[in-house]
Amino acid sequence: MKRISLTQHLIEEQRLHNSIPASLRLLIEVVSRACKTISHAVGKGELGEVLGSAESENVQGEVQKKLDIICNDYLLQANEWGGHLAAMASEEMETIHPIPNRYPMGEYLLLFDPLDGSSNIDVNVSIGTIFSVLKAPEGMTTPTESDFLQAGTRQVAAGYAIYGPQTVLVLTTGNGVQAFTLDREMGSWVMTMQQGTIPEETKEYAINASNARHWYPPVQRYVGELLAGKTGPRGTDVTMRWVASMVADVHRILTRGGVFMYPADAREPDKPGKLRLMYEANPMSFIVEQAGGAATDGKQRILDIQPEKLHQRVAVFLGSRSEVERVTGYHREE
Repeated sequence: MKRISLTQHLIEEQRLHNSIPASLRLLIEVVSRACKTISHAVGKGELGEVLGSAESENVQGEVQKKLDIICNDYLLQANEWGGHLAAMASEEMETIHPIPNRYPMGEYLLLFDPLDGSSNIDVNVSIGTIFSVLKAPEGMTTPTESDFLQAGTRQVAAGYAIYGPQTVLVLTTGNGVQAFTLDREMGSWVMTMQQGTIPEETKEYAINASNARHWYPPVQRYVGELLAGKTGPRGTDVTMRWVASMVADVHRILTRGGVFMYPADAREPDKPGKLRLMYEANPMSFIVEQAGGAATDGKQRILDIQPEKLHQRVAVFLGSRSEVERVTGYHREE
């Protein structure tokens, strides 16, 4: 099999679809290099003295791990100077990070969750980085938070890196989904999936079942049907998988199908969900849709949601189309 590098793929995509100008290609390559650096830090673990709590909290009030802060800094430093970006925003920072004046200002905006699945860091379970790229608004001179508040349909690229037994970069620029595995000896990303496709039917689902008593009726109905197995209305047995790392759960769905759910629940009725729209739900929904799946908040397509806040939260149902449509239908009947 011919080895196709990330750079070769991006250049060929530009020739085919005219969708990846040089500045976007260079931006994606810079992000991918930062992910290689993060992979190295994650791989060292205790040897690199990066495990454990940083004894601080992020803007969401969540306790930060040392690696959360380290990976956030890696991404900021790698992307500041290239001239491709106007500003960045991170799940770990309260507000946006404009490109310093000493560097040229580019035409794109980068959003990222530097290390998804932080609760798994210290127990050596797969974690990852999620990113989203938007075009800066026409005529923008000084970036503000409002410039980032674009619906997910406006994304020009999105991806994630998963740090597991292999480090894999999954990417979409709007023409399908490709995966690249890090060749650690060569230090290069090599294409290992040319077109990811999520099976429409599935027998796996992912949800944090410890919250079952707090779920709203549509989710209880849907999961109840799954749990009933062959004797229930679905007439088939299913399996639950839950890694507690969105990257790992979505990567499994991309590989062999399934549905991932992180619903709102009755513990905090005023909170629409736990996951962040801009840093997690939008990029993952873009990837999932490009692979033939679906993604909703229970009522509407996630990519159609108009963001109102940089750290806006949202309920998430994504994966195999038929299952997402079923659980979304139950919400609409309420």
